[in-house]
Amino acid sequence: SPSSVDVTPNTLIATFPRAPGTSDSVRIKCREMLSSALQTGDDYIAIGADCDELGLARIFLEFKNTDMKYKNRVRSRISNLKDAKNPNLRRNVLCGNVSPDRIAKMTAEEMASDELKEMRKNLTKEAIRDHQVATSGGTQTDLFTCGKCKKKKCTYTQVQTRSADEPMTTFVFCTECGNRWKVCYSFCGFILLYQLMTFIDEYLINAVSIQSVSAVLLKLGVVLCVWRCS
Repeated sequence: SPSSVDVTPNTLIATFPRAPGTSDSVRIKCREMLSSALQTGDDYIAIGADCDELGLARIFLEFKNTDMKYKNRVRSRISNLKDAKNPNLRRNVLCGNVSPDRIAKMTAEEMASDELKEMRKNLTKEAIRDHQVATSGGTQTDLFTCGKCKKKKCTYTQVQTRSADEPMTTFVFCTECGNRWKVCYSFCGFILLYQLMTFIDEYLINAVSIQSVSAVLLKLGVVLCVWRCS
């Protein structure tokens, strides 16, 4: 793939036609900066690439002028080519695996290092999962107060998102405004324990029904499970 390549001296180098000359000071400066970015580190010496040729501003062919879009495109190429955490992009350009025409049009996602691509992929998966969990039913509760609309009409779902020996994650969804959030388990345990104490007080004072007592005992079991997992 374009983001990984083994570099050894005298690696086969692609040759590119020399771009036409220009007297535009902005384009000249961009060529110099791109050439300098390709000379980051010593890879260009080992490969024997002509950085002045590979650094030519092919971006101009797309924009046909040197406006802000052109300058921003050049800046993003320079930033990624000089990135110490992404040397393979620079090596691929130097070796000819990524042509000047392609580097001129690559998106930030395409230029990113393998590590960053994997991180973005995992974050996207997590965001999709969180959305699906938060909006796919759940248990109704009034234990949580929505930080957005301040209402208590919520549902919650508990999911094992990490390894089996890690605590489960609680996803809360406000049915009033659609806000969703995660809640830490120590906080959930505190809320449930507080409600348990409230129910017990009510039972002792008002002699509530046995069904309410059963609900309290069930909540106590949840609290104990939470504490055991935390």
